[in-house]
Amino acid sequence: MLLSVSCSGQPSYQRPLVRDSNVVVKLAALKPDVPVFYTYRHMGRKISFFVIKIDDKVFSFFDACENCHHAKLGYRFEEGFLVCRLCNVRYPVSEIEKGVGSCFPIPLTGRVQDGQYLIHISMIEKMASRF
Repeated sequence: MLLSVSCSGQPSYQRPLVRDSNVVVKLAALKPDVPVFYTYRHMGRKISFFVIKIDDKVFSFFDACENCHHAKLGYRFEEGFLVCRLCNVRYPVSEIEKGVGSCFPIPLTGRVQDGQYLIHISMIEKMASRF
């Protein structure tokens, strides 16, 4: 996985595949309980998010939370845990879909279709102000 950090500290990840009006992630590329991070660019902003498969369900989240998004640091993945880069809150990825606590990633709506996970670009772009 590619990761670079600019002087602002905001991580950048691989660009997602975009087809028509959707970001497309191939389900076969997802390993269980391991998030795959992406950075989508919109109007000069880097909007990062991740996709993760847990118990054969696929979820997507912005690489930001309500409390810490202003720092633009997001999360890192460490041995089965997501860890906030700002406040160091950590929790197991198995708990992510519950969204409990003050430093959980902001959900990003997507859908499974024909062996792919699709996220409509408008869902990503509407959160640009947080990045």
